[in-house]
Amino acid sequence: MKRDSGSIDWRRRRLIKGAVAASLLAGVGGYWHEEIRAFAKDAELFIKGPPVPDIAPEQLSDHVWMIYAKDGFPTPENRGMMSNITFVVTDDGVVILDGGGSVQIGEMAIRMIRTVTDKPVVAIFASHYHGDHYLAAHAYFEAFGDLPFYAHPFTKEAIAKKEGNLWLNLLERWTNGATAGTKLIPPNREANHGDTFRFGNVTIRCHHYSRAHTPGDLCFEVVEDKVTHVGDVAMDRRIANMDDGSYPGSLHFIDALKAACPGHLWVPGHGRPSHTVLDWQRELFAGIWENAVKAFDEGLDPSEAKALVLKDPRVASKSAETKGWQNNIGKYVSLAVLEAERLALEGKLD
Repeated sequence: MKRDSGSIDWRRRRLIKGAVAASLLAGVGGYWHEEIRAFAKDAELFIKGPPVPDIAPEQLSDHVWMIYAKDGFPTPENRGMMSNITFVVTDDGVVILDGGGSVQIGEMAIRMIRTVTDKPVVAIFASHYHGDHYLAAHAYFEAFGDLPFYAHPFTKEAIAKKEGNLWLNLLERWTNGATAGTKLIPPNREANHGDTFRFGNVTIRCHHYSRAHTPGDLCFEVVEDKVTHVGDVAMDRRIANMDDGSYPGSLHFIDALKAACPGHLWVPGHGRPSHTVLDWQRELFAGIWENAVKAFDEGLDPSEAKALVLKDPRVASKSAETKGWQNNIGKYVSLAVLEAERLALEGKLD
Protein backbone atom coordinates (compact mmCIF):
# COMPACT_ATOMS: atom_id res chain seq x y z
CA MET A 1 0.00 0.00 0.00
CA LYS A 2 1.38 3.42 -0.93
CA ARG A 3 2.08 5.67 2.05
CA ASP A 4 0.95 9.31 1.89
CA SER A 5 4.13 11.39 1.82
CA GLY A 6 2.40 14.05 3.92
CA SER A 7 1.55 11.75 6.83
CA ILE A 8 3.56 11.52 10.04
CA ASP A 9 4.49 8.20 11.67
CA TRP A 10 3.86 8.94 15.33
CA ARG A 11 5.99 6.07 16.66
CA ARG A 12 9.01 7.25 14.70
CA ARG A 13 8.45 10.79 15.92
CA ARG A 14 8.44 9.64 19.54
CA LEU A 15 11.61 7.60 19.00
CA ILE A 16 13.42 10.56 17.48
CA LYS A 17 12.25 12.91 20.22
CA GLY A 18 13.46 10.40 22.80
CA ALA A 19 16.81 10.03 21.08
CA VAL A 20 17.28 13.79 20.97
CA ALA A 21 16.41 14.09 24.66
CA ALA A 22 18.86 11.31 25.55
CA SER A 23 21.60 12.95 23.50
CA LEU A 24 21.06 16.29 25.19
CA LEU A 25 21.13 14.71 28.64
CA ALA A 26 24.36 12.96 27.78
CA GLY A 27 25.89 16.31 26.88
CA VAL A 28 25.04 18.00 30.17
CA GLY A 29 28.41 17.20 31.66
CA GLY A 30 30.42 18.58 28.76
CA TYR A 31 29.83 20.27 25.44
CA TRP A 32 27.41 19.40 22.66
CA HIS A 33 29.20 17.55 19.91
CA GLU A 34 28.60 18.66 16.35
CA GLU A 35 27.11 15.26 15.60
CA ILE A 36 24.47 15.76 18.29
CA ARG A 37 23.69 19.24 17.00
CA ALA A 38 23.24 17.93 13.48
CA PHE A 39 21.08 15.06 14.69
CA ALA A 40 18.87 17.43 16.68
CA LYS A 41 18.45 19.65 13.63
CA ASP A 42 17.53 16.68 11.45
CA ALA A 43 15.02 15.53 14.07
CA GLU A 44 13.45 18.98 14.20
CA LEU A 45 13.05 18.96 10.43
CA PHE A 46 11.55 15.50 10.53
CA ILE A 47 8.86 16.31 13.07
CA LYS A 48 7.72 19.38 11.15
CA GLY A 49 4.75 18.62 8.96
CA PRO A 50 4.93 18.85 5.15
CA PRO A 51 4.52 22.07 3.15
CA VAL A 52 1.04 23.18 2.17
CA PRO A 53 0.51 23.42 -1.61
CA ASP A 54 0.29 26.93 -3.02
CA ILE A 55 -3.14 28.49 -3.50
CA ALA A 56 -3.15 31.54 -5.76
CA PRO A 57 -4.52 34.65 -4.04
CA GLU A 58 -7.66 36.32 -5.39
CA GLN A 59 -8.02 40.11 -5.48
CA LEU A 60 -11.31 41.25 -3.92
CA SER A 61 -10.84 45.04 -4.09
CA ASP A 62 -8.15 47.68 -4.57
CA HIS A 63 -6.27 46.61 -1.45
CA VAL A 64 -7.82 43.35 -0.24
CA TRP A 65 -6.78 39.85 -1.28
CA MET A 66 -7.91 36.43 -0.16
CA ILE A 67 -6.33 32.97 -0.19
CA TYR A 68 -9.39 30.76 -0.47
CA ALA A 69 -9.75 27.52 1.49
CA LYS A 70 -12.05 25.24 -0.47
CA ASP A 71 -12.48 22.72 2.36
CA GLY A 72 -14.64 23.42 5.36
CA PHE A 73 -12.93 21.11 7.84
CA PRO A 74 -9.33 20.00 8.60
CA THR A 75 -8.15 16.67 7.18
CA PRO A 76 -4.80 14.95 6.56
CA GLU A 77 -5.33 15.62 2.85
CA ASN A 78 -5.80 19.40 3.11
CA ARG A 79 -3.13 19.65 5.86
CA GLY A 80 -5.35 21.95 7.90
CA MET A 81 -6.01 24.51 5.16
CA MET A 82 -9.69 25.04 5.91
CA SER A 83 -10.14 28.74 6.64
CA ASN A 84 -9.68 31.75 4.38
CA ILE A 85 -6.67 34.03 4.74
CA THR A 86 -7.35 37.71 4.04
CA PHE A 87 -4.51 40.17 3.54
CA VAL A 88 -4.52 43.90 2.86
CA VAL A 89 -1.76 45.56 0.84
CA THR A 90 -1.14 49.09 2.13
CA ASP A 91 1.52 51.75 1.60
CA ASP A 92 3.02 50.75 4.96
CA GLY A 93 3.04 47.01 4.30
CA VAL A 94 0.80 43.96 4.39
CA VAL A 95 -1.84 43.50 7.10
CA ILE A 96 -3.04 39.95 7.81
CA LEU A 97 -6.69 39.37 8.79
CA ASP A 98 -6.84 35.77 10.04
CA GLY A 99 -3.60 34.22 8.86
CA GLY A 100 -4.35 30.48 8.85
CA GLY A 101 -3.93 27.53 11.18
CA SER A 102 -0.32 26.32 11.05
CA VAL A 103 3.24 27.42 10.38
CA GLN A 104 3.07 25.56 7.05
CA ILE A 105 -0.07 27.45 6.03
CA GLY A 106 1.57 30.73 7.02
CA GLU A 107 4.65 29.89 4.96
CA MET A 108 2.42 29.19 1.96
CA ALA A 109 0.62 32.51 2.52
CA ILE A 110 3.94 34.37 2.59
CA ARG A 111 4.92 32.76 -0.71
CA MET A 112 1.61 33.88 -2.19
CA ILE A 113 1.89 37.40 -0.79
CA ARG A 114 5.25 37.61 -2.53
CA THR A 115 3.47 37.08 -5.88
CA VAL A 116 1.48 40.26 -5.18
CA THR A 117 3.92 42.59 -3.40
CA ASP A 118 7.41 42.71 -1.93
CA LYS A 119 6.19 44.73 1.07
CA PRO A 120 6.66 43.13 4.50
CA VAL A 121 3.89 41.97 6.78
CA VAL A 122 3.46 44.74 9.37
CA ALA A 123 0.51 43.57 11.51
CA ILE A 124 -1.77 40.61 12.20
CA PHE A 125 -5.38 40.57 13.41
CA ALA A 126 -7.26 37.53 14.74
CA SER A 127 -11.06 37.44 14.55
CA HIS A 128 -11.51 34.93 17.41
CA TYR A 129 -9.77 32.17 19.34
CA HIS A 130 -10.34 29.11 17.12
CA GLY A 131 -6.86 28.15 16.01
CA ASP A 132 -7.49 27.61 12.31
CA HIS A 133 -7.57 31.42 12.06
CA TYR A 134 -4.35 32.47 13.83
CA LEU A 135 -1.84 29.68 14.57
CA ALA A 136 0.02 30.59 11.37
CA ALA A 137 1.31 33.64 13.27
CA HIS A 138 4.38 31.47 13.90
CA ALA A 139 5.36 31.81 10.24
CA TYR A 140 4.81 35.58 10.07
CA PHE A 141 6.80 36.23 13.25
CA GLU A 142 9.58 33.97 12.00
CA ALA A 143 9.76 35.80 8.67
CA PHE A 144 9.13 39.40 9.75
CA GLY A 145 10.12 39.65 13.40
CA ASP A 146 8.11 40.73 16.42
CA LEU A 147 4.86 41.99 14.89
CA PRO A 148 1.87 43.72 16.49
CA PHE A 149 -0.75 40.95 16.76
CA TYR A 150 -4.23 42.22 17.62
CA ALA A 151 -7.27 40.47 19.08
CA HIS A 152 -10.28 41.28 21.24
CA PRO A 153 -9.30 41.22 24.96
CA PHE A 154 -11.39 38.09 25.57
CA THR A 155 -9.76 36.35 22.62
CA LYS A 156 -6.26 37.45 23.62
CA GLU A 157 -6.69 36.04 27.12
CA ALA A 158 -8.38 32.82 25.95
CA ILE A 159 -5.57 32.02 23.51
CA ALA A 160 -2.87 32.64 26.10
CA LYS A 161 -4.59 30.64 28.84
CA LYS A 162 -5.97 27.55 27.14
CA GLU A 163 -7.38 27.80 23.64
CA GLY A 164 -4.06 28.26 21.85
CA ASN A 165 -2.50 25.01 23.02
CA LEU A 166 -5.83 23.20 22.77
CA TRP A 167 -6.11 24.12 19.11
CA LEU A 168 -2.47 23.28 18.43
CA ASN A 169 -3.17 19.74 19.60
CA LEU A 170 -6.56 19.45 17.88
CA LEU A 171 -5.27 20.51 14.47
CA GLU A 172 -2.25 18.24 14.71
CA ARG A 173 -4.52 15.32 15.56
CA TRP A 174 -7.17 16.08 12.92
CA THR A 175 -4.52 16.36 10.19
CA ASN A 176 -2.54 13.29 11.26
CA GLY A 177 0.44 15.46 12.14
CA ALA A 178 0.49 17.70 9.06
CA THR A 179 0.59 20.84 11.23
CA ALA A 180 3.39 19.49 13.46
CA GLY A 181 6.11 22.00 14.26
CA THR A 182 3.72 24.90 14.72
CA LYS A 183 4.45 26.99 17.80
CA LEU A 184 1.86 29.08 19.61
CA ILE A 185 2.40 32.81 19.18
CA PRO A 186 -0.43 34.49 21.12
CA PRO A 187 -1.75 37.98 20.35
CA ASN A 188 0.24 40.74 22.02
CA ARG A 189 -2.11 43.71 21.51
CA GLU A 190 -5.78 44.35 22.29
CA ALA A 191 -8.34 45.68 19.83
CA ASN A 192 -11.85 46.74 20.81
CA HIS A 193 -15.05 47.79 19.11
CA GLY A 194 -14.59 51.07 17.26
CA ASP A 195 -10.79 50.99 17.27
CA THR A 196 -9.29 52.21 14.01
CA PHE A 197 -5.82 51.49 12.68
CA ARG A 198 -4.19 53.50 9.91
CA PHE A 199 -1.69 51.73 7.68
CA GLY A 200 -0.54 54.30 5.13
CA ASN A 201 -3.44 54.72 2.72
CA VAL A 202 -5.76 52.15 4.35
CA THR A 203 -7.92 52.30 7.47
CA ILE A 204 -9.04 49.18 9.34
CA ARG A 205 -11.92 49.54 11.79
CA CYS A 206 -12.87 46.88 14.35
CA HIS A 207 -16.45 45.80 15.08
CA HIS A 208 -17.71 43.87 18.11
CA TYR A 209 -21.37 43.96 19.15
CA SER A 210 -22.08 40.87 21.24
CA ARG A 211 -21.26 37.22 21.71
CA ALA A 212 -21.84 35.64 18.30
CA HIS A 213 -19.63 32.73 17.21
CA THR A 214 -17.54 33.26 20.37
CA PRO A 215 -17.62 35.86 23.16
CA GLY A 216 -14.78 37.85 21.60
CA ASP A 217 -15.52 38.04 17.88
CA LEU A 218 -14.05 40.94 15.92
CA CYS A 219 -14.88 41.85 12.35
CA PHE A 220 -12.45 44.01 10.39
CA GLU A 221 -13.71 46.73 8.07
CA VAL A 222 -11.35 47.89 5.33
CA VAL A 223 -12.91 51.34 5.20
CA GLU A 224 -11.69 52.65 1.85
CA ASP A 225 -12.65 49.45 0.00
CA LYS A 226 -16.05 48.78 1.60
CA VAL A 227 -14.91 45.25 2.39
CA THR A 228 -15.34 43.63 5.81
CA HIS A 229 -13.68 40.43 6.98
CA VAL A 230 -16.30 38.83 9.25
CA GLY A 231 -14.38 35.82 10.57
CA ASP A 232 -16.85 33.17 11.69
CA VAL A 233 -19.66 35.54 12.64
CA ALA A 234 -21.03 34.41 9.29
CA MET A 235 -20.04 31.49 7.09
CA ASP A 236 -20.90 30.75 3.49
CA ARG A 237 -22.85 27.49 3.34
CA ARG A 238 -21.12 25.92 6.32
CA ILE A 239 -22.12 25.03 9.86
CA ALA A 240 -19.68 23.84 12.48
CA ASN A 241 -18.82 25.06 15.97
CA MET A 242 -21.45 27.02 17.95
CA ASP A 243 -20.47 25.62 21.35
CA ASP A 244 -19.17 28.98 22.56
CA GLY A 245 -21.63 31.13 20.63
CA SER A 246 -25.10 32.60 20.89
CA TYR A 247 -28.01 32.57 18.47
CA PRO A 248 -29.69 35.82 19.58
CA GLY A 249 -26.21 37.31 19.96
CA SER A 250 -25.37 36.35 16.38
CA LEU A 251 -28.61 37.86 15.08
CA HIS A 252 -27.89 41.09 16.95
CA PHE A 253 -24.27 41.18 15.75
CA ILE A 254 -25.26 40.63 12.12
CA ASP A 255 -27.94 43.33 12.22
CA ALA A 256 -25.57 45.82 13.84
CA LEU A 257 -22.75 45.07 11.40
CA LYS A 258 -25.03 45.46 8.38
CA ALA A 259 -26.23 48.80 9.71
CA ALA A 260 -22.66 49.99 10.32
CA CYS A 261 -21.29 48.83 6.95
CA PRO A 262 -24.07 49.08 4.34
CA GLY A 263 -23.32 47.69 0.90
CA HIS A 264 -20.11 45.96 1.94
CA LEU A 265 -18.55 42.86 0.50
CA TRP A 266 -18.49 40.33 3.34
CA VAL A 267 -15.46 38.04 3.54
CA PRO A 268 -16.21 34.99 5.72
CA GLY A 269 -13.69 32.79 7.44
CA HIS A 270 -15.15 29.84 5.54
CA GLY A 271 -16.66 29.94 2.07
CA ARG A 272 -16.90 32.51 -0.67
CA PRO A 273 -17.15 36.28 -0.16
CA SER A 274 -20.35 37.97 -1.30
CA HIS A 275 -22.73 40.80 -0.51
CA THR A 276 -25.27 38.26 0.78
CA VAL A 277 -23.25 36.11 3.22
CA LEU A 278 -24.74 37.84 6.27
CA ASP A 279 -28.27 37.47 4.90
CA TRP A 280 -27.76 33.73 4.35
CA GLN A 281 -26.40 33.25 7.86
CA ARG A 282 -29.09 35.39 9.48
CA GLU A 283 -31.93 33.54 7.79
CA LEU A 284 -30.56 30.15 8.90
CA PHE A 285 -29.99 31.26 12.49
CA ALA A 286 -33.39 32.94 12.74
CA GLY A 287 -35.05 29.73 11.55
CA ILE A 288 -33.15 27.67 14.11
CA TRP A 289 -33.55 30.10 17.01
CA GLU A 290 -37.24 30.93 16.66
CA ASN A 291 -38.17 27.26 16.46
CA ALA A 292 -35.84 26.35 19.33
CA VAL A 293 -37.63 28.89 21.53
CA LYS A 294 -40.96 27.40 20.47
CA ALA A 295 -39.70 23.88 21.21
CA PHE A 296 -38.59 24.99 24.68
CA ASP A 297 -41.92 26.71 25.38
CA GLU A 298 -43.82 23.58 24.33
CA GLY A 299 -41.56 21.17 26.21
CA LEU A 300 -40.61 19.18 23.11
CA ASP A 301 -38.00 16.43 23.36
CA PRO A 302 -34.78 16.71 21.29
CA SER A 303 -36.06 14.72 18.30
CA GLU A 304 -39.27 16.76 18.20
CA ALA A 305 -37.31 20.00 18.46
CA LYS A 306 -35.05 18.97 15.59
CA ALA A 307 -38.05 18.01 13.44
CA LEU A 308 -39.68 21.37 14.14
CA VAL A 309 -36.55 23.26 13.12
CA LEU A 310 -36.02 21.22 9.96
CA LYS A 311 -39.58 21.88 8.79
CA ASP A 312 -38.91 25.61 8.64
CA PRO A 313 -38.21 26.54 4.99
CA ARG A 314 -35.50 28.98 6.08
CA VAL A 315 -33.62 25.97 7.43
CA ALA A 316 -34.74 23.17 5.12
CA SER A 317 -33.74 25.09 1.99
CA LYS A 318 -30.10 25.14 3.10
CA SER A 319 -29.55 21.47 3.93
CA ALA A 320 -28.33 20.30 0.52
CA GLU A 321 -25.82 23.12 -0.02
CA THR A 322 -24.26 23.38 3.43
CA LYS A 323 -20.98 21.75 4.47
CA GLY A 324 -21.16 19.93 7.79
CA TRP A 325 -24.96 19.74 7.75
CA GLN A 326 -25.49 16.09 8.62
CA ASN A 327 -22.88 16.06 11.37
CA ASN A 328 -23.85 19.35 13.00
CA ILE A 329 -27.50 20.32 12.52
CA GLY A 330 -28.70 18.17 15.43
CA LYS A 331 -26.12 19.73 17.73
CA TYR A 332 -27.04 23.21 16.46
CA VAL A 333 -30.66 22.63 17.45
CA SER A 334 -29.71 21.22 20.87
CA LEU A 335 -27.47 24.19 21.61
CA ALA A 336 -30.24 26.59 20.60
CA VAL A 337 -32.78 24.90 22.90
CA LEU A 338 -30.27 24.90 25.77
CA GLU A 339 -29.62 28.60 25.22
CA ALA A 340 -33.37 29.30 25.27
CA GLU A 341 -33.65 27.40 28.56
CA ARG A 342 -30.72 29.27 30.10
CA LEU A 343 -32.05 32.68 29.05
CA ALA A 344 -35.49 31.77 30.39
CA LEU A 345 -33.98 30.89 33.77
CA GLU A 346 -32.15 34.23 33.76
CA GLY A 347 -35.34 36.08 32.82
CA LYS A 348 -33.78 37.24 29.54
CA LEU A 349 -35.74 35.22 26.97
CA ASP A 350 -37.72 37.55 24.73
